[in-house]
Order: sequence, then structure tokens, then C-alpha cells
Amino acid sequence: MTFALQGSLLDQVDDVGLRPLGAGLRRTPLSRGAWIDVRPGWLTGADELFARLSPSGSAGVDWRSERRVMWNREVATPRLLRFYGESEPWPDPVLAQARSMLSAHYRAELGEPFTTAGMCLYRDGRDSVTWHGDREGRASTQDTMVAIVSIEAPRALMLRPVGGGAGQTVRHVLGHGDLLVMGGSCQRTWEHAVPKTAAPVGPRISIQFRPHGIR
Repeated sequence: MTFALQGSLLDQVDDVGLRPLGAGLRRTPLSRGAWIDVRPGWLTGADELFARLSPSGSAGVDWRSERRVMWNREVATPRLLRFYGESEPWPDPVLAQARSMLSAHYRAELGEPFTTAGMCLYRDGRDSVTWHGDREGRASTQDTMVAIVSIEAPRALMLRPVGGGAGQTVRHVLGHGDLLVMGGSCQRTWEHAVPKTAAPVGPRISIQFRPHGIR
């Protein structure tokens, strides 16, 4: 599988790395005790990292296609997936570095470190994820955090209160190393999605960091 990369004019750094987390991080309070933090361009060299993690990349990520039952029939999940547990070797050192920086920055507020990394590959605008919250495990009853780093083509991440709410939908276009952290009650009282788009967009990888027991 080969992808045509569409590099960012704002990220012409070849070396993959992370900028200081506190600088440029901005928080937006939501309703019902939820909030989001956004740090544009946190990861540098995002195009290079995408090349490493892509199906033909040097990191050797064994991307997987899962299936689920919808409308009484089994269908393929519209994106490729790979989950890395806390005891599993991760495909690139910058993922472990990101986990450490996120854990250090949020430890006082979160009360525990980030431990796992889930990755989603959106191959084009037809790949998507529907409205949901990461509520498996403790997140169904406890406040927690999910940190998302997006690399390569920008895509819209939408958030809305559970049950909807006129005028309350939040939209962030993320890509090229942007970071978004969902915290507080966000996984229980809000839901998020990456909708399909008919626009000619390139591929995107989303990397989600979570604490132990949160999916």
C-alpha cells in the first residue's frame, strides 16, 4: 500500500521530535465538567514520522483491519488500527517520549501516567470514526484523559455533548503534529468523531495515549 504524502509548509523540520508542551497549550472548558487542551504543532518532523509508521514504512507497524456488526451484517471498520499495550515494544522512540512528556505534564491533574498508545490510519476521506466516547473500563464512571497526536493530512475532529445540543458542537482541524487532549468528564459526558469527507484529503494517522485500563 503506497501513500502520496502532502507535507505541511509549517513543518519543514526533518528531525522527529517534540516541542515544549506547556508553551502554546491552550485549554477550552466544555459543559458538564469536560475540557480540551490543544497544542498546535507539538510534534516536529510529522511527515517523516508518518512515513515511518505507514504500512510500507521502516517501523514495520502491522496495521490491522477489524470487523464489526452493523445493521445485522458484518462490515469492515473504516480505518486501519494498531494498539500498543504498556508492556509491548512501541514502533518509534518518539511515541515513548511523548508518553513521558504527557505523563509529566498532566500527572498532578490526572493522578497517574499515560501507559498505552492506540493508532488509527485514515487512508482517505472515506475512512472515519462515528460518534463515541472512550468509555471502556474505568472511563465509564471516572474522569480521565485521552491525548491525541495527529500526523499528516489535517482532518476535522468533532465533539458534542452526549445526547446532542444545539450550537454546542466543537470542531478542530488536526494534522501535522497537532495535539488535542480530552479531559475531565469528556469521555462520559461528551462524544467525538472524525466524519467522512468528500474533499480530496490525504492519509492521516491518529495516535491516542491513554492511562491503564482506559479504551
